Amino acid sequence: MFSARYGLLAAGLGALAMWGGACQNTEPRLDTKPATVLVSAAISLADVFGAVADVYERESGTRVLLNLAGSNLLVNQLIAGAPIDVIISADVRQMDRVEAAGRIRGGGRMNLLSNQLVVVVPVDRVGTVTTVDDLASPEVGRIALGDPDAVPAGVYARDYLESIGLWSVLRDKVVPTRNVRAALAAVEAGTVAAGFVYRTDAAMATNVVRAFEVPIDTGPFIVYPAAVVSAAPNATEAIRLFEFLRGSEARRLFEEAGFIALQPAVSETSGLFTTSSK
Repeated sequence: MFSARYGLLAAGLGALAMWGGACQNTEPRLDTKPATVLVSAAISLADVFGAVADVYERESGTRVLLNLAGSNLLVNQLIAGAPIDVIISADVRQMDRVEAAGRIRGGGRMNLLSNQLVVVVPVDRVGTVTTVDDLASPEVGRIALGDPDAVPAGVYARDYLESIGLWSVLRDKVVPTRNVRAALAAVEAGTVAAGFVYRTDAAMATNVVRAFEVPIDTGPFIVYPAAVVSAAPNATEAIRLFEFLRGSEARRLFEEAGFIALQPAVSETSGLFTTSSK
């Protein structure tokens, strides 16, 4: 459905360099060519952001190009100079790296969404895990989660397991993956006994069963910060999209997909920024 939008999706800095070259095309720009906004977003947002982008394109006439990957990779790309307009990370720590590097436009950062961790198991292993303590059982082998030293979903999972005293018990079972979708894929393929993913990922999977949820009130507070990038190639469009993300239509789509909106809905024409702001 979104293949055209993902035609310029970058899997790494090499691909983004090619993308950047496309953005610097020296061919004369026709007046009829639609405006473009380039968005790097955490891969757990892939499905819902495609829907949000479709609505925004229809309403604004602006084309949205998505670069989807693990938040740590996206941040590394941006700090290295990738030509991005808006970035949405799956945790505050990664966005703090962007801000420390001076890559956020003044006033252009907000905590957009939240989520919830769940543990999933393959469909043929229903009942093997029903509580977090079951993960320590000898019958439960490898456990997939995002790299606990870098990938937000894995960092959240490690923080939760440390808080309940199970990380040292389970650490040797952990299979670190490059992002949360890779952890989900490992469970779907049956190569691991269980995996920590977001509830929004579990909702779109077909070959896994949700074993249990990490309680929101006692689990890690998951935050997806969004920011307008300083020196964005398409600053005006970046600001317009940023405001749209706070609006009621985007909020509805996010919540329908299972995310928790952290921003109060505002008018898409609220004038949060002006294009001349520094």
